[in-house]
Amino acid sequence: MNAIVGVNLAEPTANETAGLIVRAEQAGVPAYWLTIGPQDPMIIFAAAAARTSSILLGTSIVPTFPRHPLALAMQAIALAQLAPGRFRLGVGPSHQPTMENTWGIPFERPLAHLREYVSVLRAALTTGEVATEGPRFRVHTRIANPPQVPIMVSALREASFRLAGEIADGAISWVSPAAYLKRDAIPAIEAGARKAGREPPPLVAHCFIVVDEDLDAVRTIAQQRAANYPRLPFYASMFESAGYSEARDGILSDRMIDAIVMHGNEEQVTAGLQTFADAGASEIIATVLPTDANREASIDRAFRAIGRLAR
Repeated sequence: MNAIVGVNLAEPTANETAGLIVRAEQAGVPAYWLTIGPQDPMIIFAAAAARTSSILLGTSIVPTFPRHPLALAMQAIALAQLAPGRFRLGVGPSHQPTMENTWGIPFERPLAHLREYVSVLRAALTTGEVATEGPRFRVHTRIANPPQVPIMVSALREASFRLAGEIADGAISWVSPAAYLKRDAIPAIEAGARKAGREPPPLVAHCFIVVDEDLDAVRTIAQQRAANYPRLPFYASMFESAGYSEARDGILSDRMIDAIVMHGNEEQVTAGLQTFADAGASEIIATVLPTDANREASIDRAFRAIGRLAR
């Protein structure tokens, strides 16, 4: 495996999720990623940082519209101090239904918003000199000893991958098939990097994993956890572009499941993960889908499998 494979899994409470991060490090998992959910991942990572020593910690992602970039930078600075060299900050605009229906925030020009947002973060976390007079943010401050936190951005379609190539330290995809990433994402990242006169940043791919040979169980849990993605306009468009026309009707088909859920025994899951590395991903986020038969054993099996890849 020529890519770092980290895991993504959250439990109902912050204490339980912090405990999972400790278990993952003990199993040899090299990286842990959390999305925004019922709990704030920045706080969970702060708790986990005190109980771990080597595992990388990353957000995938913190939505930008609800949180001021300077406030997020202050959290990132604290985390970088609690876990030196281990924290990566992933941000992105999220999606129109979430921002407008859940948060009540207008979802306007998301990529322009993200560009300006990252410029504030970049200044705060690298040079420490923030002097921004943009249409969305006016920020003036000086930060001593900025921690040089890597800033990654979410990307789903070509325009966002180009933006990542231009401004970010990495592009984070989500539920995107490996073939789509190779065909569309990598060239777009490279094009954005050329525009900015810089080396292309890494691609962080994402998929689900189920270390279980029961195909019916795999299909069931995949439908439970991933069926909503084709119903979201951005994801439906991505899947359709990737060759899954059924996404136009909001359907998560079996062949779509096979493209985004790596399943089977450990060797089969490893082979599935390798397809993302072969597509050009430098790092992979594996969302663990525990089966209901024995949840704890299922989690441990997945953690051990990923831990072995890192050796």
